Amino acid sequence: MSDTLIVLVKNPIAGKTKTRLAASVGHPKALKMYRILMEYTQQQAAGLRDTERLLLYSDRVTHNDEWPDELYTKGVQEGPGLGERMENAFARAFAEGAERAVIIGSDCPGVTTELLQTALGALRDKDLVIGPALDGGYYLLGMRKSQPTLFRDMNWSTEDVAAETLARARKLGLSIAELVPLSDVDYLEDWEHYGWKVP
Repeated sequence: MSDTLIVLVKNPIAGKTKTRLAASVGHPKALKMYRILMEYTQQQAAGLRDTERLLLYSDRVTHNDEWPDELYTKGVQEGPGLGERMENAFARAFAEGAERAVIIGSDCPGVTTELLQTALGALRDKDLVIGPALDGGYYLLGMRKSQPTLFRDMNWSTEDVAAETLARARKLGLSIAELVPLSDVDYLEDWEHYGWKVP
């Protein structure tokens, strides 16, 4: 094994999924929209060749869902917060033999198979690859070995996350590749920005 794609997903539960989106469309529709986002992400991830796919659920492993069991090694995210969960996800990927690992969520329609291939390819020359989000976070992060410093004591869900991550990476002396900035789908206008119809 050399390349691993890590996908973090939330178990789809109405009232606990896409709550900011739900403020505009209601919880049942927000859940339906999240399932559409997951199906899209699954299709893009499935298009990768010669890549291991590690799918980590927020609460419990689900079989026979949007994510085919034959394509994805499935597990549960470990840790109380986002930083710990990402740090542990990378640690698992590298412990299982990955030489390059990229992590994404499941709510960015701009993430395509081609973009994922670009990110993994960048790690052949760079220590770190980042896909900055328009809200100041990031929609993708990749590395060639675990970098716990990038996840600890971070103020998550703020507009400074990507900038702080880059500052820490530079302080560590890591070489960096940056991808095109994209928007996650947190609000209805984000969904509409991609030209998707509301179901």
